[in-house]
Amino acid sequence: MNQNEKSSNTVWHHATVTRKRREEKNNHKSVVLWFTGLSGAGKSTLAHAVEEQLFQYGYTTFVLDGDNIRHGLCGDLSFSEEDRKENIRRISETAKLMLEAGVITLTAFISPFRAERAMARSLMPHGDFIEIHCYCPLSVCEQRDVKGLYKKARKGEIKDFTGISSPYEEPENPELRIDTSAFPLQESVQKVIALLRQRNILPSAPVEQKDAL
Repeated sequence: MNQNEKSSNTVWHHATVTRKRREEKNNHKSVVLWFTGLSGAGKSTLAHAVEEQLFQYGYTTFVLDGDNIRHGLCGDLSFSEEDRKENIRRISETAKLMLEAGVITLTAFISPFRAERAMARSLMPHGDFIEIHCYCPLSVCEQRDVKGLYKKARKGEIKDFTGISSPYEEPENPELRIDTSAFPLQESVQKVIALLRQRNILPSAPVEQKDAL
């Protein structure tokens, strides 16, 4: 749908329950943590581990996972370059709404193109989008190959596969870059938590620290 096809009768409704009020109730600021990296780089694993730690601290979180989104919201999209861009656009708009809801939103998508990640960032107020590059050498990702996708891509059975037949444009200036082939999961989680505290998104210490990972 282009701009000319959009309804002129829609008006943004300003709710009385604001983002600020939600953040005060949650005892933390909302933010979008955008995990990006090759397939097999550990994006989902790290995002869910960070969420688990935050949840144990009593914070309000949600992970938008690439595979899960493809089952519903983006179930009609292929993996062509055009549809991958639309996939990221939809996720970005969803993450923006969750930001207003006062949630710490973690997204785990390959999101291979810098332009689409820049678009996602542009939707959020300054400082509310944190790009986390899960760096992992392609050779290591192929060794992991949990889903067997790299093998299929090498055989030509999967077209436009990132890292093989489609490019992955690494972030040039991410807020955080973690080498998931070098750091243990728990240490990587603590790097993310530390960044959130440095940016005053979380209190300096959790309100009620439960069992750590």
